[in-house]
Amino acid sequence: MAAAAVRNAKQSLRAELKQRLRAISAEERLRQSGVLTQKVIAHSQYQKSRRVAVFLSMQDEIETEEIIKDIFRQGKTCFIPRYQFQSSHMDMVKLASPEEISLLPKTSWNIHQPAAGELREEALSTGGLDLIFMPGLGFDKHGNRLGRGKGYYDNYLKRCLQQQEVKPYTLALAFKEQICPQVPVDENDMKVDEVLYEESSAS
Repeated sequence: MAAAAVRNAKQSLRAELKQRLRAISAEERLRQSGVLTQKVIAHSQYQKSRRVAVFLSMQDEIETEEIIKDIFRQGKTCFIPRYQFQSSHMDMVKLASPEEISLLPKTSWNIHQPAAGELREEALSTGGLDLIFMPGLGFDKHGNRLGRGKGYYDNYLKRCLQQQEVKPYTLALAFKEQICPQVPVDENDMKVDEVLYEESSAS
């Protein structure tokens, strides 16, 4: 598929998925998030991971709050994204506690994130990551992911591959409404190892 065709296919699928996500009620969002939280806690990859990166949810994403609390309960180290809005650069920086989230400044996307100038431990400079929870707009069953078009996660995963010996396991968290027959991808798109959604069987 030519580059322009892939770009167009992505744009129309993004629009369709955003519409689908808007149609999910708050109750249904929390219900599916609860199901996925239980799947995550029971997941062998999660259980053996010590250093975990997790996104702070936007309105149209699986709610990760309970997963974050469990990361701390289990004594794992938690990292959260810090996006640079003028580029496609993102770092994963250490979170001190679940309670700290509400004290972090909010970005233009209305997500809490540590301030740009604030010194925080960055995952790749202190030993890398075992597991990364991946957000996205759409996924297919082959692990193809449609992001929001900025390339933050694709670029970050490429840095992980350069800077750590073992590739982090990537686990996407999706509403079942986000599962597509096929997601259009190009050579810059990184696959996820597994897409977790309500009907998926936990491995």
